[in-house]
Amino acid sequence: MTGRKNRGRSFSVISPEGKEAIFATLGSGEFFGEECLAGQPLRRATATAMTRCTLTRIEKKLMTRMLHEQHELAAAFLTHLLSRYIRYEADLVDQLFNSSEKRLARTLLLLSRFGKGSRPETISPSINQENLAKMVGTTRSRVSHFMHQFKKRGFIDYGGEGLTVKGGLRSVLGHDQFFC
Repeated sequence: MTGRKNRGRSFSVISPEGKEAIFATLGSGEFFGEECLAGQPLRRATATAMTRCTLTRIEKKLMTRMLHEQHELAAAFLTHLLSRYIRYEADLVDQLFNSSEKRLARTLLLLSRFGKGSRPETISPSINQENLAKMVGTTRSRVSHFMHQFKKRGFIDYGGEGLTVKGGLRSVLGHDQFFC
């Protein structure tokens, strides 16, 4: 997937009762749909573009052949899969053991790619409080409350260009090591 924004696509599931949960956001250069390579017959999640992006579709047969023939690609793909697994495991631990305030702080740090480059990226205005609530597993009103607290404490700044995360937000996590 390629795109102009850092976070272009989200994955969500909807419960039988209609509750939606966003469980992953992906950015430029990331893969999705790899379950079909393992024979997964059903699509378990829905992918939704949250910002303008361009997708590259690779047929299963071609991808399988490329993974067998191109060892560097296979190694990079395996690294991608393991990284995603580690991230999902950290997300599960975060959901099970952390408060919604800590989960929101971690989500904002991850969305801004904090610590992944020279400086954090601005989070697109299209990722609103309702979407954040679906990612964190809480209500929009709780997200709004914590966002105001984070802004008041100087941890974030937001306006028309989007949301900027500052280093102080890491203090909300304390000594937790689940910030993948």
